[in-house]
Amino acid sequence: QLVESGGGSVQTGGSLRLSCAVSGGTFTTACMGWFRQAPGKEREGVAHLHTNTGSTYYADSAKGRFAISRDYAKNTLYLQMNSLKPEDTAMYYCAAKGGSCRARLANDYNYWGQGTQVTVS
Repeated sequence: QLVESGGGSVQTGGSLRLSCAVSGGTFTTACMGWFRQAPGKEREGVAHLHTNTGSTYYADSAKGRFAISRDYAKNTLYLQMNSLKPEDTAMYYCAAKGGSCRARLANDYNYWGQGTQVTVS
């Protein structure tokens, strides 16, 4: 089970840190990612992390502003978001799948959290 938290409303230029608590399992060889979906738009990948190698992958819109990380002791995935823009407004989801991060589309992921809303104004 994946449970997100940390969303909220911030002003342009502000920061938020999203958390994704993993329960019912632990990090093994898996690809974990953050996705977002704005109203009327498709769900898009923002950042991904491979739990074995620590390799990270970012969407162009997130590079230089967002950082994905994990805390194995807490079994938690994070997304630090800085310099937020109104276009970052969306529901943000944590997701996980086994294996590599080679395939990183939403349809490639098996497990999803319920989402946390981020609003930037």
